[in-house]
Parts: sequence; C-alpha cells; structure tokens
Amino acid sequence: MTNRRLAVEAWESLFRAQHEVFTEISSDFRGTGLEQGEYDVLLTVTRGPEMTARLRDVTARMLVSQPSVSRLVDRMVVRGLVTKCADPDDGRGALVRATETGAAAFRVVATQHARTIAERMSRLSDDELEALRGLTAKLRETTD
Repeated sequence: MTNRRLAVEAWESLFRAQHEVFTEISSDFRGTGLEQGEYDVLLTVTRGPEMTARLRDVTARMLVSQPSVSRLVDRMVVRGLVTKCADPDDGRGALVRATETGAAAFRVVATQHARTIAERMSRLSDDELEALRGLTAKLRETTD
C-alpha cells in the first residue's frame, strides 16, 4: 500500500513545482498580443494537417471546459487568428484552422516559449526529463 504521507508530500511538491514553473514561463506572453489560452489553441491547430483541428480535439487538449474553449475560439475568429467552419465528417462538430496571422503570431511566441521552457527544464538531466515524462504520463493514466 502507498505511504499516505509520502503521497501527499509528493503531490504538494508536484503542485508547487508546476505552479512556480507555470508562473515563470507565463511571462513569455506579456506584450505579444497572444494570451496563453490562444497560444494553446494555436499549438493544437498548427500541428494538425493544413493547420486544422477539430474543435473537440482542441477542447480535449486544454484544461478548461468545452463552453470556455468555444468562446475563446469565437474571440480568436473575431481577431483573425483562426477560422471556424462546420466539420463535414461530423454534423455537430466544427473545424478550426489557423490563419496566416494566427500561425505567424504563434511562431513568434513559440520560439521564445520553447527557449524559456528548455532553460527552466535544463536543471534536469536528459535521463531525469525522460523519467519525469514517464512518471507524469503514468499519473495521467485512467483506471477505467
């Protein structure tokens, strides 16, 4: 059986580390014209074929509710960062496509953001990074 005290201490440490790192890397978005949520949408969309993704896939990757993602995408449409249209393969779904403006804004921020992340994570060796990736993947597994 798992040591309950150790489990709580490990959870608190993981939570605090995530919060501190997230706070540090969030500064990459100041003055860029992109909010972090918009960046997250564009991250998923620009990785898709023809810079397109299903709205439900964008929602699945984000850590906010479906209505919040839909509102965010609608605001991004107004700003000219993405387009949104009906999904021909799913009558109830929608496709989101990055515009050239959105893709360009994403690339500018992504370069700096990746640099900041790599710098912060350089405190760990490659072996430690692989172990961390494996451990966090294991924590995310469902037991259904």
